[in-house]
Amino acid sequence: MTAANVTFYERVEDALQDKKLRAALELATTRFVTLRRNAFASLPEADALRDHARTIRAHTLANLDRYLAQFAEAVEANGGHICWAETPEEANRYVVELAKARGVKTVVKSKSMISEELEINHELEAAGVRVVETDLGEYIIQLAHERPSHIIAPVIHKSRQQIADLFREKLRATDADLADVPSMTALARRMLRADFLQADMGISGVNFGVAETGSICLVTNEGNGRLTTTTPRIHVAMMGMERLVPTLEDLGVMLQLLARSATGQKLSVYSNIVTGPRKRGKEAERRGSEENERSANRQSSEPDGPDELHIIILDNGRSKVLGSELAEILYCIRCGACLNICPVYQQIGGHAYGSVYPGPVGAVLTPGLLGVESWSELPHASSLCGACREVCPMRIDIPRMLLKLRADGIKAGKAPAWLKLGLRLYRLAVVRPWLYRLGGQMGRSGMKVLARNGWSKKLPGPLAAWTDYRDFPALAPKSFSQRWREERD
Repeated sequence: MTAANVTFYERVEDALQDKKLRAALELATTRFVTLRRNAFASLPEADALRDHARTIRAHTLANLDRYLAQFAEAVEANGGHICWAETPEEANRYVVELAKARGVKTVVKSKSMISEELEINHELEAAGVRVVETDLGEYIIQLAHERPSHIIAPVIHKSRQQIADLFREKLRATDADLADVPSMTALARRMLRADFLQADMGISGVNFGVAETGSICLVTNEGNGRLTTTTPRIHVAMMGMERLVPTLEDLGVMLQLLARSATGQKLSVYSNIVTGPRKRGKEAERRGSEENERSANRQSSEPDGPDELHIIILDNGRSKVLGSELAEILYCIRCGACLNICPVYQQIGGHAYGSVYPGPVGAVLTPGLLGVESWSELPHASSLCGACREVCPMRIDIPRMLLKLRADGIKAGKAPAWLKLGLRLYRLAVVRPWLYRLGGQMGRSGMKVLARNGWSKKLPGPLAAWTDYRDFPALAPKSFSQRWREERD
């Protein structure tokens, strides 16, 4: 989860100049926002359900140590394995060593933000393991050698024509293959089918872990998720340590909100609950030797599922966030609604953020996990309009945390020089009324030169970043204090 070599503002400038990107974002986010609005309008007592879901998340995180222990115990009782990873290096090392020990040659992956956070693909490929993304959006991203730009729609930034050109270049697609979206999807399905059948390991994310049963829930709109987790002999599931619910009943609450918030569906097409690897039958139990274990498992009473299930529980700064004023961001269920509604994301897309987690949630989570010193620009990628808080199914107060991180960035000395100087001058003037009034008079005089018809189209210096894209209102001819005195007189 590292920033690119260019600054956030340089990435923003590039995004704003990309007309195809802007068109693709407008089309997709507008559709998602409309679908979400309609889905919640038809949900009885939607507000009460959101309040209940928030209570569940708050309770879970307040008792996270207990629920993590309960979850791990249940997973192991079901025959699964738990890896506690404090850092990405620990998580990647576990997976790579497992792949080497089991002779894994090919890995198929379902969509997982945690795997992007870990950059596990690079680690496995460096170890000689072939990795294939099987979510259609992630597959396209992998072909393009890019990163996802949205939490639920990785390829939201590309148009159909751009994807067709990519398929023609990378997959040697014919005109018939690219005739329409179903044809393009069918091409990708044909390409991926053989990979599912020959893969030795499947890697998935975890939308929710259920503490009481040790189950993991995977929510997808494509069948690739089920193929990834059942066809290979090894299933590795990657989960942030906060992604727990106490009970299956609590899971039901979350599922009612997740799909509606994300895509406007009542429920995603595939909601999979996985509890341990395939269960061993009586014949498998009688065969105790290690060399016979694999074949015995394949003759078990359960026909489907992996021989091994390994669940990676990742910290990577989450325990630090949990004990801070940013703990509320861990309520997030990764629906992506805040990205779709955010006026900043709608204009610049996900890649401009330079992080695995873009949009309002990423502007809090990334500096929270990795430190505001390296990511001080992200909390400023917001108009503080509060739309993200309104649409969030967990009612996360993102604007409050953005302001906290902005203040932390200034304390860390990350504010630009002009802003530091401006704040010092403001602090100097605001406690000296005569100086404050003088500054106001000078500002109004300056605006007379810069403004036309009550608006300025070009401000000087760093303030031009505002007027490059929108006009700035001229200062009122008289201050409030002046008008107040005149009214009283």
